[in-house]
Amino acid sequence: MTYNETLTYLYEQLPMFQKVGAAGFKKGLGNTEALVAAMGHPERRFRAVHVAGTNGKGSSSNLLAAVLQAAGYRVGLYTSPHLREFTERIRLNGQELPADYLVNWVAKWRPLFDEIEPSFFEMCVALAYCYFADSQVDIAIVEVGLGGRLDSTNIITPLVSLITNISFDHQALLGNTLPEIAAEKAGIIKPGVPAIVSQSQPEVLSVFEKVAREAAAPLTFADQQYQVELAVPTRPESTSQLLNISRSGTEYLEKLELSLIGEYQLLNVTGVLAVLDELRQQGFSIPETAVREGFRHTRKLTGFRGRWTVLGQRPLVICDTGHNEAGLRLVMAQLSRIPKQQLHIVLGVVNDKDVTKMLTLLPTEAMYYFCQANIPRALPATELAQRAAAVGLHGTAYGPVMAAVRAARAAATAEDVVFIGGSTFVVAEVEELYSE
Repeated sequence: MTYNETLTYLYEQLPMFQKVGAAGFKKGLGNTEALVAAMGHPERRFRAVHVAGTNGKGSSSNLLAAVLQAAGYRVGLYTSPHLREFTERIRLNGQELPADYLVNWVAKWRPLFDEIEPSFFEMCVALAYCYFADSQVDIAIVEVGLGGRLDSTNIITPLVSLITNISFDHQALLGNTLPEIAAEKAGIIKPGVPAIVSQSQPEVLSVFEKVAREAAAPLTFADQQYQVELAVPTRPESTSQLLNISRSGTEYLEKLELSLIGEYQLLNVTGVLAVLDELRQQGFSIPETAVREGFRHTRKLTGFRGRWTVLGQRPLVICDTGHNEAGLRLVMAQLSRIPKQQLHIVLGVVNDKDVTKMLTLLPTEAMYYFCQANIPRALPATELAQRAAAVGLHGTAYGPVMAAVRAARAAATAEDVVFIGGSTFVVAEVEELYSE
């Protein structure tokens, strides 16, 4: 098969949560375990950090990979979903998975897939683990796809497990309360393996303590060790922010430049620094210079896109992939602090979210440009406009993402702000994101 034929095989013959939702999610690790067993257990041939959480796991994974690359290590990075190209999911020192590796791998194992009938995500995980093993990475940063306990990635025994944040998302699959969701995320905690939680959230703290205690896993709440604050206020058009960090009350890193914008990134920094500390204790050489370089050049080192990305000035145009309650609250709070005459919001969502709850988090004074991403899960723009109007949000349905983006940019004056978001899949279709 050609590369495009291989992608068609992956997308069309197998369930894919990214496109179809819950129908593409298979609970249980049996298929993934059967795949890697037949493939000679590639997951046992590299060291890893496993990263779970509702929000922040993608940013944290990319930060960790960037710092370890800057320290001179050969670093694998597995994240999901991709924005534009499938090969973005699997990287080696920032370089995407080679197309010919994918084609050859699928051709080699296709009889096995016909026998086991794995899901799309189960295949992706096996692919990533084979690639990391074949590439002889020094370490891989592996981001959980959904949940943790039953996620296909959860067949590895990592050097350290990181859990970033717990909030409401995918309740139909993970549970309707924060403790239930936390228990699913805590499922990546392995016997005797150090576990780090970025935020001490009172509602779920006891869940992590219980799971870690039962697994005899050393547990660290990173924000109890590290304190992070802005060194100077971040200007809306900035492409980086300066942080002052103390550890156990003592100055640790002054004026650390972070190239990932958004004050919500401060919530991720504590966990990343705690993981780096743990890796140092396990023999990794990670000097301060590597931390500074990795934080300053994350996007360049790993190819990370989509989180609070400034796409234009006058009007200021920003996109962000935040799409659940906690993520949207943080993004809207950040937007509210930007001086502007008028806020224009290009909005699209998927149909398996609590859309009404999401809409109530958005500002009524903004002008809305409703759209739908080109995936089956997308809520039609006309229906989104109707549901938005019911909670006091008004605008026009444009259909395709770029039609809505162009309309918003055309309507905005130099002193306005245009925000594009509501779904990872909306951001993925923003053409300017790929020319930054």
